[in-house]
Amino acid sequence: MDSGSTDQSRQLARSLHTDVVELDLSIPFTAARARNEGFARLLKLRPDVEFVQFLDGDCELRDGWCERAITELNAKPKAAVVCGRRRERFPEASVYNLLCDIEWDTPIGQAASCGGDAMFRVSAFRAAGGYNADIIAGEEPDLCFRLRELHHEVCRIDAEMTWHDAAMTKFSQWWKRNVRAGHAYAEGNARHGKARERFWEKEVKSNKTWGTAALLPFAWPLHTALALKIAHYMHHQRGVPSGAALRYGVATAIGKLPQMLGQRKYYADRKAGRRAAIIEYKGPAKH
Repeated sequence: MDSGSTDQSRQLARSLHTDVVELDLSIPFTAARARNEGFARLLKLRPDVEFVQFLDGDCELRDGWCERAITELNAKPKAAVVCGRRRERFPEASVYNLLCDIEWDTPIGQAASCGGDAMFRVSAFRAAGGYNADIIAGEEPDLCFRLRELHHEVCRIDAEMTWHDAAMTKFSQWWKRNVRAGHAYAEGNARHGKARERFWEKEVKSNKTWGTAALLPFAWPLHTALALKIAHYMHHQRGVPSGAALRYGVATAIGKLPQMLGQRKYYADRKAGRRAAIIEYKGPAKH
């Protein structure tokens, strides 16, 4: 997929005999729309394809991943999607990259959702209707929710899947990423919050409560306690080194504020009937 890259990547891809889908940029861009259009082209070229691997533009597949994912999908008929371990390529480059690397390291087994890198069973993907092209963030959890509602499973396995380059070196980038996360939580809850599992209701309420409290100086000791509680859990339950766990706890507590602001943005846009613009923390894509 190409969404207006300027670094000759289209020409390079074509020189390697790779099919490139150029998006019509007169239509509002979302990553979900790009994935759907790429998937549609794949089906035209290979209508008999059984599995499809999606990959974010800032990621690189690890050797052996596709073979392992196919093996898992063949062994688990109820599995609609399989994902593995995404790792930051440069976690030492900034605290923000480190936070991403910790975030990617989630427990293995059945999961609620996958990320942007995952292998899907084509029949299940089609049955769920693919990605929702109108969603600007959180499109993977939205799709996985719909797959689970169809009684499919989302599986995370103990296998190296991708390298990722967050390329976050500024606080402003981290802040925007959290605003985007808050927007995703609010929209996901608005779409599916009445379902049995109350999709993202807990996250939305937490962001509203802690984000609002962050504006009140007398509540800061409570945020400190929250940060320490999260750090304790990450260290003792998830095995994150103590120093990194503390950074993660502090960032999670502080992140409630921009996430609350992202939720407010979603509600304001919806009330005004405005289409939400993409919240991009990396700046214009150059692929």
